[in-house]
Amino acid sequence: MKSKSYQEAQEYILNIPKFTKKNSLDHTRKFLSYLGNPQENFRVIHVAGTNGKGSVCKYLEAMLLAEGETCGMFVSPHLISMNERILINGQMISKEYFAALFEKVLEAVEKMKLDGLSHPTFFEFLFGMAMLGFFESGIEIVVLETGLGGRLDATNVIANPLACIITSIGKDHVEFLGNTLGEIAKEKAGIIKKEVPVIYADTQEESSKVIEKKAQELGCRCKKIGKDAYEILQIQDKYIAFSCTNAYYENVTWRLHNTGVYQPENAMLAMEAMKEIFGKYGHPHLWKKALEDVIWEGRMEEVLPNFYVDGAHNLSAIEGFVQSVSNNKNNKILLFSVVGDKNYREMIQVLCQKLEVDFYLITEIEDARAAQVDELKKIFEEYTDKPVLIRRSLKEALLYLQIQQGERTVYCVGSLYLTGMIKAIIREDLLC
Repeated sequence: MKSKSYQEAQEYILNIPKFTKKNSLDHTRKFLSYLGNPQENFRVIHVAGTNGKGSVCKYLEAMLLAEGETCGMFVSPHLISMNERILINGQMISKEYFAALFEKVLEAVEKMKLDGLSHPTFFEFLFGMAMLGFFESGIEIVVLETGLGGRLDATNVIANPLACIITSIGKDHVEFLGNTLGEIAKEKAGIIKKEVPVIYADTQEESSKVIEKKAQELGCRCKKIGKDAYEILQIQDKYIAFSCTNAYYENVTWRLHNTGVYQPENAMLAMEAMKEIFGKYGHPHLWKKALEDVIWEGRMEEVLPNFYVDGAHNLSAIEGFVQSVSNNKNNKILLFSVVGDKNYREMIQVLCQKLEVDFYLITEIEDARAAQVDELKKIFEEYTDKPVLIRRSLKEALLYLQIQQGERTVYCVGSLYLTGMIKAIIREDLLC
């Protein structure tokens, strides 16, 4: 049989939602057994939450590599290429290796189907590829991000992780996870395992109570990271500096290559997990340099001079975005697009009422769920008297912004799809 190309593998995976549905965790376990249970051959740090999961994972990866560990990372979604989801020792796997893993997993899936088992979902399939790739590469520690929720997420087949991290909880995917912060936290806390250390972001009393109760029931050491765990010292020159109140880190100033005011919390979650795992054998001075060098794509990322993309795509993330960019005294322009299943009215209200900009530009993303630009324009105009413009083509919107930018700072928010599309256009040199 002719080998599949990366493009063929990607097309097959993208089409999976058309012919299968959500499977149980037992199904995921059986699926992995057809691959030889690769997940049993390395240790795992499991990360769930609403916002900040990807940043926490990236910070963990950097510090683990600084400690000399071999490290795999499985994250989602991807911004441009599907192989971005699987990283080995800090590098996304090649398209050739992605295609090779795809073929091996597809062969296992065909055997499953012959045995009467249903086809793995889109996420399960990629998860299986990642687990197999980490095993084949001899990885020691894997940083594993949940896809959606936690309790029923395919990644929750991991039985005994080194640590469980739960990032800030907000209202997102309410149709699947619940309408209250407590209900959503319960789903996220589903990754907690008996006597496994838990580190969580103490951002909302309602969600914190749920996480602490679950940790107590399972006999877990539980460490919360609240605003008293660190102090932001300075935000300047594309960096944020902070100190830690825990004596373990001594009197050290930590720096992150990101101006998001929420990033010290994400870094602290990762640092506390490292402290839990390595204890007195850890090397915080190595972590400091590793964290300072991290650049996480699509998260307050400067893709062109004074032109930022940020993946904020729910209300709590938009609030964090607004708080962060308010420190920039430059005049601002905002490019916005969003998918229709988000609480975009509330997102727009916050953007209009709490962020001062010269004008808003609305564009469309290439997704069947994209919100209609004309409706978005009407909502913006309910909350602002600043100009609200439409450019349906993203390329046209970006060219317009280049002409209009001048000394102003441009921010692009509302969707990770928007972020990915912008980066793809820039990467393909379609902008002059």
